[in-house]
Amino acid sequence: MNKIAQRALAIIATGALAFSGVTAATAASQPTAVPTISVSAAKKTPAVSIKKIGTKTVKGSAKATIQPSYSKVKNVKIKSALLSVTKGKKSVAKNKKSVKLAAGTYKVTTSVKYQLKGKTSTVKKTQTLLVKKSVTKKSVKMNGKTKNCPAGYPVKGNRTGSQNEWKYHVKGQRFYNITKPEECFKTAADARKAGYRASKI
Repeated sequence: MNKIAQRALAIIATGALAFSGVTAATAASQPTAVPTISVSAAKKTPAVSIKKIGTKTVKGSAKATIQPSYSKVKNVKIKSALLSVTKGKKSVAKNKKSVKLAAGTYKVTTSVKYQLKGKTSTVKKTQTLLVKKSVTKKSVKMNGKTKNCPAGYPVKGNRTGSQNEWKYHVKGQRFYNITKPEECFKTAADARKAGYRASKI
């Protein structure tokens, strides 16, 4: 009886070992999930970035002065920053540190030469630049309640009745100082163009 029991135990033990081996092998054969790590490449900042030159406004025949506009990272040494300008097919300036421009539309190329870690490089950028002529008002609307006109608009426009009776007064005339204008003008000619006539006194 002892031998039978021993054999039964041996068979059970062998089966248990075989089953555990299969389980281990099956577990080992299953693929292991590996976590995925996403790495975004950092955007490299350029050593020198050329900035856009903004629209300029000038009065009359005056000229706007433009200069190179740029930014740089640390340890960059600027060797030169120059402008080349064309208007249509005509060259206005070439390799200048600054340029004076009258009203008009231009093509402006900014060229910056720089040194970084012993290496010299050049970066260029071309843009369209607009130089505008400022619009000067010929008159200023008033409320008819004050005697003073704004600086630069000395002619007083006074509406005394219908449009045919609109009058303007200039300094030195009898009623100039007491007139409360509805409109003030730069010149008497501007007042006439607006429909006013000269006051007789």
